[in-house]
Amino acid sequence: MRYRILGPLSVTEGERTVAITATRDRIVLAMLLLRPGRVVGVAELTEAVWGADPPATARGQLQTCVSRLRRVLPAGAIHSDPAGYRIRPGEDELDATVFLRLVEQAKTAADPGTARSSYRGALDLWRGPVCPEIDAPAVRAAAAVLDDRHAAAVEDWADLELDAGQARELLGELAGWVDRFPLRERLRGQLMTALYRSGRQADALAEFRRTRDVLRDELGIEPGPELQELHRSMLAGENRPVASRAVRCLPRTVGDFTGREALVGRLLGRIAAADPAVLVIDGMAGSGKTTLALHLAARVGDRFPDAHLYVDLRGYSDQPPVEPAAALIVLLRQLGVAAADIPLEPVDRIGFWRTEVARRRLLVILDNAASSAQINDLLPSSPGSLTLVTTRRRLAGVDGVRVESLPLLDADEAVELLERIAGDRVAAEPEAAAEVVRRCGGLPLAVRLAGARLVHRPRWRVADLLNRMGGTALPELTAEDRTVTGAFSLTYQQLPELPRRVFRLLGVYPGARFDALAVAALAGISADEAAEVLDDLVDVHLVDEPEPGVFRLHDLLRQYAGALAGELPALERIEALVQALDLQLHALVATTSPGFMESLLDDLGDRKPGRPDLLAALSDPIARLEQQRPDLAAFVEAAAGVGRLDYAWQIPRAAWAGLFSRAYMDDVRDLHLLAMSKVEPAGDRFGAAVTANYLASAYARAGEHEKAERFLLLSAQPLEDVGKSANVYSNLAMIYRQQGRFPESLEAALTFFRKAAVHRMRMRNPAPALATLSVVLHRMGRTGEALRYARIRLIRGTDLRDPGMIAGSLLAVGRLRFVLGEITAERALHYVDHATRLARRSGLPSVLADAYNDRAVLLRALGRYAEAEAEHRRSLDFTIPARDALHEVEFRNEYASTLLVSGDVRAARAMFEQALRAGTAARLPYGIANAKAGLAACLDHDDPEAVRLRAEACELFDRMGITTIDGRPVNGRERMKP
Repeated sequence: MRYRILGPLSVTEGERTVAITATRDRIVLAMLLLRPGRVVGVAELTEAVWGADPPATARGQLQTCVSRLRRVLPAGAIHSDPAGYRIRPGEDELDATVFLRLVEQAKTAADPGTARSSYRGALDLWRGPVCPEIDAPAVRAAAAVLDDRHAAAVEDWADLELDAGQARELLGELAGWVDRFPLRERLRGQLMTALYRSGRQADALAEFRRTRDVLRDELGIEPGPELQELHRSMLAGENRPVASRAVRCLPRTVGDFTGREALVGRLLGRIAAADPAVLVIDGMAGSGKTTLALHLAARVGDRFPDAHLYVDLRGYSDQPPVEPAAALIVLLRQLGVAAADIPLEPVDRIGFWRTEVARRRLLVILDNAASSAQINDLLPSSPGSLTLVTTRRRLAGVDGVRVESLPLLDADEAVELLERIAGDRVAAEPEAAAEVVRRCGGLPLAVRLAGARLVHRPRWRVADLLNRMGGTALPELTAEDRTVTGAFSLTYQQLPELPRRVFRLLGVYPGARFDALAVAALAGISADEAAEVLDDLVDVHLVDEPEPGVFRLHDLLRQYAGALAGELPALERIEALVQALDLQLHALVATTSPGFMESLLDDLGDRKPGRPDLLAALSDPIARLEQQRPDLAAFVEAAAGVGRLDYAWQIPRAAWAGLFSRAYMDDVRDLHLLAMSKVEPAGDRFGAAVTANYLASAYARAGEHEKAERFLLLSAQPLEDVGKSANVYSNLAMIYRQQGRFPESLEAALTFFRKAAVHRMRMRNPAPALATLSVVLHRMGRTGEALRYARIRLIRGTDLRDPGMIAGSLLAVGRLRFVLGEITAERALHYVDHATRLARRSGLPSVLADAYNDRAVLLRALGRYAEAEAEHRRSLDFTIPARDALHEVEFRNEYASTLLVSGDVRAARAMFEQALRAGTAARLPYGIANAKAGLAACLDHDDPEAVRLRAEACELFDRMGITTIDGRPVNGRERMKP
């Protein structure tokens, strides 16, 4: 028998519906079912059926109702009592009872996933309001209590769904619940949150306004403080929407995690008891710290739905530990933050990280930490997060964290692990297996290595493995003061000669990650041979492959390989290292676009690669740069360490174009500073000068123009001495242009060409100087000359087949020809279309942004203002995330001009003000002057504010030597004219 009151009253037996049609009978049954197991008094039932004025025969009629119900319900279903009647359905017979039980299970669930499932089951029982067809006041009053429990369950469930990142999926259902319970402020707030996290801020704010109207109309009250605070935070942008795509960056967990049940249970309890939770797992090398952390993450991952992050801090490696600032870059990049959006300054980066963490429920694994100082700035401080830290050292300098020292496996756990790896042979030879794991000392790493040998030698018995272990090597792995070297040696000694040689040489490789090409260069073998050897090393777990084609050594294995390499003759070690350095250098050269290639090769002295066959096999130089980028500093250090200062500065120089074009300004700055620290003390004036020249680019992009100029001027004389100073002046011209020092910029750009001619040198990438000349001459009113230089740049780009140079030149030529009146706006759009296609095909976002802006200006000239505004927005969508202040200010000023011409003066003024703020922050006089002139144009001509702004703009234009802009006078004599 099934009784259902969560919706219209119904009773079923199997698939048969029990007919209860009489209104009085349904009222009586509803009253009993609303209080299951409890006596409902005769007087209460009488009032429910007839209200305050029952007939004299009410008691007899009530007995008749009960009799009719007893005839259709199971025997004994309704019990008589001196005070009245009661019904006691079975445990699962009444839907309301099941609902309340599931809600209680949800509230006491150990994890959010179980709670969500219980709530979902409870809510699915509801088919509508409780007994809506029964209009008796007593029934409605009792039903209201259950309906309120229903609404509360909906709200609790919605909180869990929102925490699980299901905002978008929740929208339709939440809207329905709000319609059902329109006065529930918490439910309204949840709908607002779901809308906001789905990127629908306007709809979220509109929902608040609707809620306020409903509460005022129905109850005569304002929204409560919690809802008002939610509304305020959304207006302020503090309650930022979380990306709907969950981030999962943890390495793969092992499928054979064994034992440690009591430890895992204790740690899960500690995690549940703290918020935010930070758990530090320390222990000896190879004890399974990372494996345990990943296992715990898998167990509790559902509680942290937004992101699972991972970073190897390299605390115990022959590579320097990862600096906290660098680790923050890794974590933020995993969260999907663009490289250009990550603050350059470490202090700002810490604040940015904590802001990102505060709006997410996330799990972070900080693997292989070296010290408390290394992790303090990485630990989230806001609720809703879990951080698992693994380290070989006990960290006493971290306050408020849980610490667990990881023990070794006991004998039974170790045998079980060996059996799960190697299969039935272990169970067939229990004594030999027990001895193997005893010699492994319960160290998981050693057990796994032993098991791997059995897996890859299917004909071996466990006793054969035991015999091969010998009596002296592996006992060192067994406990406390013994080392893991024997475990590594066991695997290493059984390898064929070539894999052993490769493994030894990996001890001199500078990077933490490597590929088959690096191994081929290091060992002097073919790429195919290197790939086969790496497969062998991965099979026996001497090398790890975290992603296809990318390999790494565990820190202890690296130390072991380094010890083996130390036994090689010094000449062999240095030769292998130089081969690796040479491949790295030329692989970085391959990331350079054609327009910058000639200049790079001139700096490098046209040196030829030692292994052209490996470069021919390099399919994606840019992808390899991304992979190797964190290790480039290690290559500089290694080169300097063996006295190869040429590689120490040439590797950063070769990496410059690939790093700079992708806005890795930290890397450009840090690499070149490191190279400077190596070559300057050694007296390498040319290497130091080239390095200073490109170091300046990082400072210039960051707006530190004075530093950039100082480094460029420092590099000028040493490069002049060898006839290679031209590029210094090309770079100075760009910096002076940004500073609004147009006459100096013009002179520096012309000096570039004079220096090239004086030294009879091959033309070293004239594109930047030509572009600067074109821009500066146009701004100084010499547009015809500007067009000539733009055309020269186009010819040069075509000769080099450099897509960036060609696309940028096409835009300049079309723009200047239109300004001169040589072509119509329609014809100029053809130039823009050609450049757009080229930039899009070649992956050149900055050129594409220029193209969108130029198209907008031309559409404005044609009076197509709506289309122009759309193009302006596209240009800013590219420029703002890249933190390119120079172009942002230029594009905002053009956008504002379009708005002004179209008649939207208010929007134009707001956009000019944004341009002015950005230009002032970046100290860009030309952009500032244009913004002030634009703001003046938004006011009446004689308005005192307009007069002031116009005067300030004209003063700046005068100072920069600008008399006209596109034919319009801007000098002091004209400043008061309308």
